[in-house]
Amino acid sequence: MSRIDTLIAELCPDGVEFKALEELGVTYGGLTGKTKADFSDGNARFVSYKNIFNNLAVNLDLDDFVKVGPDESQNSLAIGDVLFTGSSETPDEVGMSAVVLAKPSEATFLNSFCFGYRFNDDALLLPGFSKYIFRSDVVRQQIVMSASGVTRFNISKKRFLKVRIPIPPKEIQQEIVKILDAFTELEAELEAELEAELEARRRQYTYYRDALLAFSDQDIRWAAMAEVGEFFRGRRFTKADYVEDGVPCIHYGDIYTQYGTATEKTVSHVRADMASSLRFAQPGDLIIAGVGETVEDVGKAVAWLGHDEVAIHDDCFAFRHSLNPRFVSYYFQSTAFHAEKNKFVARAKVKRLSAESLAKLAIPVPSPEEQARIVAILDKFDALVNDISIGLPAEIAARRRQYAYYRDRLLTFKEAA
Repeated sequence: MSRIDTLIAELCPDGVEFKALEELGVTYGGLTGKTKADFSDGNARFVSYKNIFNNLAVNLDLDDFVKVGPDESQNSLAIGDVLFTGSSETPDEVGMSAVVLAKPSEATFLNSFCFGYRFNDDALLLPGFSKYIFRSDVVRQQIVMSASGVTRFNISKKRFLKVRIPIPPKEIQQEIVKILDAFTELEAELEAELEAELEARRRQYTYYRDALLAFSDQDIRWAAMAEVGEFFRGRRFTKADYVEDGVPCIHYGDIYTQYGTATEKTVSHVRADMASSLRFAQPGDLIIAGVGETVEDVGKAVAWLGHDEVAIHDDCFAFRHSLNPRFVSYYFQSTAFHAEKNKFVARAKVKRLSAESLAKLAIPVPSPEEQARIVAILDKFDALVNDISIGLPAEIAARRRQYAYYRDRLLTFKEAA
């Protein structure tokens, strides 16, 4: 019998008491009456939506500031408060919680899209126990049911206060917190190790890719891209034009999120009746994103290796050439290419790269045999990194499921009659 089983047998053999939140405390709102300007030159710290969403315990080492006057009536945080996100785009993520485990060193406030819950009797639940019970499956299910919406889901405070939680004896709470704190620390260490391994493999891949594509000690011809190919800009289509089965297409945004070095298939299609108004990339073309959120992003590319032509968005360019398609795509990933490309990026709010600028960039033109040799090496590295990129996140997800299973086992109590 475990220590917790022993304590339950001694202290609450007939079950533990459950109570609705409305019996135990009150909710309070986040900041009110604030404008965008108040957040640009603030004098007081506040807890953000992201701080709550990402943490079991509120991180009070805050870099978020808001202007709060001395006569303002705003709710400040206290130790033991449970903070909740008030809304979300998906119901499963609404009402995520984080607990204030330490007394704030100064008046600290709460984001207006969040709300707080304060127990009437701060001795009833240990703050450490609160951080786990409000993330447990049995309580999360109730919190999710207290929300409603269509495109955005919002917590109803009235329904939220009907959520019922178990109140085991303090000795049991302490033992559960001790176990889960240790488990949480171990899980965090394992995740950090796995993520460090993935990052190390990525750096290794980048090093070898850049070394292979530098040609610093070889007598290799370099040519402006305009000398070895030509550019074609795509034509406009929107996500409203997407259909399940139609003309294969590549949107510039998909180059960032859906594709790697090369692809033979598309993830999107547009209506067949649009075909005459579209512009197409041919097999072997490099499809380049002409816009991006950052200077580093813009110019990301994918080699189109499908058997048929593919429609491309008007914020994309197709580079038609006679080189090895995968070789060109790999070169577009290299540090050397980005260093040159960055000189030509138009740095407005949305970063842009024109076909005229791309045409001026130099590209190495080794023999077809050398291109094929480099591609074969980088394909192996790419496959290895992709395998790890898939495998390690899957391992992290498995660890999180294991953690959630044991957490919920520990936090499931028989209710006293």
